[in-house]
Amino acid sequence: MESNTKELVIIGAGPSALATAIYTTREDIPTVLYEKAAIGGMAAITDWIDNYPGFAEGVAGMKLSSELQGQAERFGAVIDYGEASALRRDGDKIETIIDGKPVRSKAVLLATGSNHRKLGVPGEDELYGRGVHYCATCDGAFYRDKTLIVVGGGNSAVQEAIFLTRYATHIDLMVRSKLRASDVLQKELQKHVDAGKITLHIGSTTDEVLIADDKFAGIKTTKDGEQTELSADGLFVFIGLIPNTQFLADSGVELDPQGHIITNENLETSVKGVYASGDVRSGSTMQIATAVGEGATAAMKIREYLDELNREA
Repeated sequence: MESNTKELVIIGAGPSALATAIYTTREDIPTVLYEKAAIGGMAAITDWIDNYPGFAEGVAGMKLSSELQGQAERFGAVIDYGEASALRRDGDKIETIIDGKPVRSKAVLLATGSNHRKLGVPGEDELYGRGVHYCATCDGAFYRDKTLIVVGGGNSAVQEAIFLTRYATHIDLMVRSKLRASDVLQKELQKHVDAGKITLHIGSTTDEVLIADDKFAGIKTTKDGEQTELSADGLFVFIGLIPNTQFLADSGVELDPQGHIITNENLETSVKGVYASGDVRSGSTMQIATAVGEGATAAMKIREYLDELNREA
């Protein structure tokens, strides 16, 4: 083996990646993870997780992420910060470009997860992080005793709107078509609506982010063909996720029409030696529990692949 060739490289350090690392390092497979943002991924910036098995009262997303990280590191996993920009198969090795430098390995797991989808309206990018946000846990505390607008109608939007009530005096929840959140979350939401903490705007689009004196001032919204302006101190957007697969454009890794990675039943991609698990994988259920399960499965399949590769060497 080339001295600078790693055994296993994992791109991402969310629950799926960390689960894989726990399994591989326990079996003495040297494993290096590269994460470009937060260790724990989307789980780390989720306030509270109620549906992860083993926690009767639920668990804070940051705590779960920290425990997964600690467990992986206890067995010898190495976690570095770095962003992947390209990947290709080079002979019997995989070359991944991390922060502009090539990293060669026998196998790669792609567990890059997803990023928040943007509205794509005027003013949004100009005020990113300065009035327009995509993470309630990260930025909600800045809006104590302020008014907020939340956009989205799915589980994440409703869950985060409820979370933000601990800071904001009032929240306008903009729902483009209809609420798609679970019945449990809708019942919880109704309590806050009845209490006057949240106002629901069903059938309302968000057309523009208003800027006054270089600060967020509100939004333009349309309902029933009539456009109006809605003032607030901040905007939080939760309208879905986009898979982090842009760096795979010329890799040979096959993607589905939405940009998720296509795998076979062994979680192997169209490039031999490259596997995928978690939210970035086509067909994923977008749940932490299943992401962790896929991570464990990926570890076993990667071990089998490496065993075969090493026998042939």
